[in-house]
Amino acid sequence: MLKREVIKDMKIDVLVAEIGSTTTVVNAFLGIHTNDPKFIGQGQAPTTVFEGGDVRNGLNGAIDDLAKNLGVKNIEYDDMFATSSAAGGLKMTVHGLVYDMTAKAAKEAALGAGAVIHKVTAGKIRRTDIKEIKEIKPNIILIAGGVDYGERDTAIYNAELIAGLNLGVPVIYAGNIENQEEIKLIFEDTNYKLYIVDNVYPKIDYRYE
Repeated sequence: MLKREVIKDMKIDVLVAEIGSTTTVVNAFLGIHTNDPKFIGQGQAPTTVFEGGDVRNGLNGAIDDLAKNLGVKNIEYDDMFATSSAAGGLKMTVHGLVYDMTAKAAKEAALGAGAVIHKVTAGKIRRTDIKEIKEIKPNIILIAGGVDYGERDTAIYNAELIAGLNLGVPVIYAGNIENQEEIKLIFEDTNYKLYIVDNVYPKIDYRYE
């Protein structure tokens, strides 16, 4: 029997992932920026949305399955796009400064990304909020608060409390840009994966669209 030659690495233009309630599917495309894009393969793995709240485990499993199906050891890619229908969307909690400003803008941004908002807090998180967050077991946490070069303490306080919960889920920081380095230090030696993005409410007269 002839053995198929295994190529060490393959470069993919775009991976498109669908994270479902039970299965995560990854589709690979080449020539995406040409007039003749090609679908070249698919990988699947069980979704891990309920296993510690980290869907990346299932996503990585689907990429490994894709590599196996393509006869390569490793997959490299330029871009990845993902959608989720798992459990009706990923559970998210949102924590901002003033509800009508940063908290509301952060909530709208999260909803626009397809998340299901289970809790929104404005101001410093209280003990009752901590209890609820633990019960919710969010898949993603979004921390905002303060316009750029404005109030800093609330977002830092909330980040420190959330870091202490050891939930091990992705955290998105979308608040005052002056806090970014401080936020990085807070989550540096934790089991969270931190993502720093633009402030959802960078100035007083800003209106989120």
